[in-house]
Amino acid sequence: MADHGGRERRDFLKQVGAIAGAVPLSHRVIGIASVGGVAVAASGAQAADSPPAAPFTGYQFFGPDEATFVEALVNVMCPADELTPNGVDCGLATFIDRQLAGAFGAGRGRYMRGPWKKGKPQLGLQLPMTPRQFFNAGIAAARDACAKKYNKSFDLLAPADASAFLADVAAGRVSDPQVPLAPWFNELVYPLFAQACFADPLYGGNNDKVFWKMVGYPGLPATHTLDMVQYRGKQYPGAAAPKSIVDFS
Repeated sequence: MADHGGRERRDFLKQVGAIAGAVPLSHRVIGIASVGGVAVAASGAQAADSPPAAPFTGYQFFGPDEATFVEALVNVMCPADELTPNGVDCGLATFIDRQLAGAFGAGRGRYMRGPWKKGKPQLGLQLPMTPRQFFNAGIAAARDACAKKYNKSFDLLAPADASAFLADVAAGRVSDPQVPLAPWFNELVYPLFAQACFADPLYGGNNDKVFWKMVGYPGLPATHTLDMVQYRGKQYPGAAAPKSIVDFS
């Protein structure tokens, strides 16, 4: 969230970046797959001369209501500051849209035949819905809950109120008779947000590799075992101009 001048958000992003790096999504709900290394390096000057990849335009899955909610959500979770633009300009809403529009959103590879019983928390979500169905159901429930509490839509809330509302959703303090909103946020929305920040820009988020630059990740090649030894505690030279999959295509 944006509390405490964005400090918590920055700490979270750096922790996720250190763990997840910048890798494409797998077919799993919140899984992250590793990328094979490509032993190619480029100087900062060469990278600076390379034109940025063309931005993604339009949504493939979101309708107007969903787009309005998600754009407000990613801007609250990633407010513009001296380190990054806001979440929309970073491509976070676009990344989420593309994931939900594709195989992940359709639930490809998920067991969808039931029976649908309430399971233990450690077993994850037990729902007869695909990720895209669950995502939209959660948006509808969250919008209704927000309207009841604040008498206005989520996108019209002040940043502090919007952040507080999301914190309440995550903590289970906002309920809906049909949709489990805490798991919706914690097990679907938040992981997608984290992945949007640090996935390769090929997938629609992390525009201009802004989050890689923020945490000092050099991008591809993705195998840096010796570099971790040589540069531990030091700034890695290639991190100033990280390389994306697009740069090698």
